Amino acid sequence: MSWQLLRLQTSPALAEDMEQLLLDHGALSVTLDDAQDQQLFQTEPGATPLWDAVRLSGLFDEDTNLQNLVAILEEQSSGQSNPKIAIEKLANQDWEKSWMDRFHPMQFGQRLWICPSWTAPPVPDAVNILLDPGLAFGTGTHPTTALCLEWLEQQCLGDKLVVDFGCGSGVLAIAAALLGAAQVIAVDNDPQAILASKSNCETNQLDSSRVAICLPENFSPQPESRPVDVLLANILAGPLAELAPRFADIVRPGGDLVLSGILPEQAPGLRAHYQRWFDMSEPLLRDGWTRLCGTRRYS
Repeated sequence: MSWQLLRLQTSPALAEDMEQLLLDHGALSVTLDDAQDQQLFQTEPGATPLWDAVRLSGLFDEDTNLQNLVAILEEQSSGQSNPKIAIEKLANQDWEKSWMDRFHPMQFGQRLWICPSWTAPPVPDAVNILLDPGLAFGTGTHPTTALCLEWLEQQCLGDKLVVDFGCGSGVLAIAAALLGAAQVIAVDNDPQAILASKSNCETNQLDSSRVAICLPENFSPQPESRPVDVLLANILAGPLAELAPRFADIVRPGGDLVLSGILPEQAPGLRAHYQRWFDMSEPLLRDGWTRLCGTRRYS
């Protein structure tokens, strides 16, 4: 059996209606992706932002007549200069196996690995995180996450309290716990990230006594009773700038700060902003992204 794949480029305003049209005309699945290689970030809790140019791909069985659907799509897209509708034939294949084959174990530093759950860890006695691709950001493939994982792998985390602020999939929190942190607090403003982090912690046999997961409004560490030894925040430069005073309040003197999700042109200003409270090291650049590290000053 073969399949038909209909591709359509459209605008964010029309994407939802176009998706529903494909489903109403027999699409077995519909995916949305970027048509112009545009960076995209979630800025509001629960929001699902779209690219400026969206590509929809609808999978149909080989017997579906798509002529009527194409005519409707062209009519719906009449305000666009070029709706860019294309249909191609796809040979049958094991779609699940094809998807799984894209993901392989990844090494960070000397002893830390991220392994899909269906793959045996290449080094069984290493620190192995079991993590499958999911809806929340953070599987180790993005440079911002990799930079934080590499930093964690080099630390001695025994008896330390670590905060992962903007935890996404929970990968940094899980890494910190498996690398020996006494306790980890994972924080995110996206309910989907909270669910993903909890699921990934369960997969890695980490309960709430090792990794506590919460929304920002429920995050209230008490520096006087248990100061934060390490704070990681892999988010965006704007929120990082706003959160600087709060981070300074909760990280103990001599404690470590790791910031990621920063574009190179944003790093100098953000580094200078944090210098008020932290001794900041030189930025580390990787594939168009920057990591900033600092140590909380004693006065």
